[in-house]
Amino acid sequence: QVQLVESGGGLVQAGGSLRLSCAASGSTFSINYMGWYRQALGKQREWVATISSYGATNYADSVKGRFTISRDNAKNTVYLQMNSLKPEDTAVYYCAAGRAGLGYLQVDYWGQGTQVTVSS
Repeated sequence: QVQLVESGGGLVQAGGSLRLSCAASGSTFSINYMGWYRQALGKQREWVATISSYGATNYADSVKGRFTISRDNAKNTVYLQMNSLKPEDTAVYYCAAGRAGLGYLQVDYWGQGTQVTVSS
């Protein structure tokens, strides 16, 4: 089992920045992919970014160039630096971890979510 705990959400004005953290514990040796999803009120959960155990990254087009995902393997922690935030980035952000990938059906573990609110 793997436990994921997010932190760093909050309220920020448009154009501002936030950094989310996700600390993993438990059987982390089994995890090859970590990343973030988000879910806005009334909408489906959508993928945001992925980072592999080797450091390869991928981003959704909606956040490319504004968000940066990184990881500290020694701390089993993944970060999401979010810059130039827009009101449409408002959502609950979920940390996700998977053994074989990070497509929605491949996610093995979810965090509890952290709220990000961007005011206009």
